[in-house]
Amino acid sequence: MSGISGGSAQAAADDMIFTDATALSRAIAARQISCVEVMRTYLDRIRRFNPVHNAIISMRDEDVLLAEAADADADLAAGRHRGWMHGFPLAVKDLAATAGIPTTFGSPLFADNVPDQDCLMVSRMRAAGAIIIGKTNTPEFGLGSHTYNPLHGITRNAWNPALSAGGSSGGTAVSLALGMQPVADGSDMMGSLRNPGAFNNVLGLRPSFGRVPNAPKPESFVHQLSTDGPMATSVRDLAHLLDIQSGYDPSAPLSLADPEAPFAAGLEGDVTGLRIGWIGDWNGYYTCEAGILDLCTAAVEQFAALGAVVEPLVPDFAPEQLWQAWIVLRNWAVTGTYAPYHADPATRDLLKPELVWEIEQGLKLSAQDVHRASVLRSDWYRCIDDLFSRYDAIAMPTAQVFPFDAEISWPDRIGARAMDTYHRWMEVVIAGTLSGCPAINLPAGFDATGRPTGFQLIGRPRGEQQLLRMAARYEEATDWLSMRPQGAV
Repeated sequence: MSGISGGSAQAAADDMIFTDATALSRAIAARQISCVEVMRTYLDRIRRFNPVHNAIISMRDEDVLLAEAADADADLAAGRHRGWMHGFPLAVKDLAATAGIPTTFGSPLFADNVPDQDCLMVSRMRAAGAIIIGKTNTPEFGLGSHTYNPLHGITRNAWNPALSAGGSSGGTAVSLALGMQPVADGSDMMGSLRNPGAFNNVLGLRPSFGRVPNAPKPESFVHQLSTDGPMATSVRDLAHLLDIQSGYDPSAPLSLADPEAPFAAGLEGDVTGLRIGWIGDWNGYYTCEAGILDLCTAAVEQFAALGAVVEPLVPDFAPEQLWQAWIVLRNWAVTGTYAPYHADPATRDLLKPELVWEIEQGLKLSAQDVHRASVLRSDWYRCIDDLFSRYDAIAMPTAQVFPFDAEISWPDRIGARAMDTYHRWMEVVIAGTLSGCPAINLPAGFDATGRPTGFQLIGRPRGEQQLLRMAARYEEATDWLSMRPQGAV
């Protein structure tokens, strides 16, 4: 395949540092490699790849980072191990608050915004030993699944810089695929952990709502679309990071209780007899670029080879009702947060057109409109809950298109079908989002030109453990996650 390289002698040495965070964590804890060495190596990777791909922004001073790495080494020498991420360089998505480091949301309105405290998720990763090196790029305010903004520019696909990285966790996905950090955080409102995962051949897990709380949040009780979560290049790395990010906190009133056991400790077990419903394009409702369904269908069938039962599924629910619920709830959530910037003529012209559209649609909504959308969402939850009485997981494509030209704003058509909104082309992700269930992107392979894609595996409510176990068996049975962009190893 064009642009794809497999293993080599050099890759074996690189894997521990660049693609296997669990092995790296062990090596650091055993003092087989110093945190300073790790920091120097990752900074070198960033200098090598970031000028082309623009995944990491707001980089901190290298001398300061090396000094913090030396402090981490001193802690180990004194018998103080901070946690699984001890000494890990970490670039945080530019939607999450980071103390002393710019959090710009990709907007000129916040170009000088430097929070005085970390958000809860970042504080947990920092407490586990991460050294924050900067931020990862995102679309303006995280809107849209193509990572570009007027402040930091375009983030370019790890496999082909002429193509989109997806989004909104595009910078995260690219930095992982190119070995610029070991693991990383992202967030997902529509499909922002999953879509860039598919576009860059890495893993992205949207957890159950409340699994990874983020605080402080002014809308803690009402807006339940977006959630933070982990991205990684192996399932065990993904599980370790989820363990760090998840857990109850009183500052997040809807956060879930701590899991009974670490997710990373429960990855063993086969998939024999498990049942997977393959929705595919939902009986033709989702228009997909040629080649997407073929790759995803073949990928899901890997579970059948492992002993699971895979069968076609058409839910007893009208998929257009999901879109109706989504568009209202999305307009409402976005308007509630950003309407003041639209109301002020001094700031309105600095908003991207897609945000202006969201707000103007949201301002037309009534309380009854929002209530009806919530009822539709609840109907969908009841439908999917009933499906889980027969299935252990539900599978769908992650993306309806392959990575597209990075110079366009968004795909305005798929084949002959015109897209009527800036995000209709990624409609396939909202079934997972609106369910509140955990959903993971798994790689499905590449087309003839080397463009990656992936499929979603949606698990039972709060069923991350079984979902990760299934993903681990898929990882073992396929080679996709061992593939690296040409020149990355």
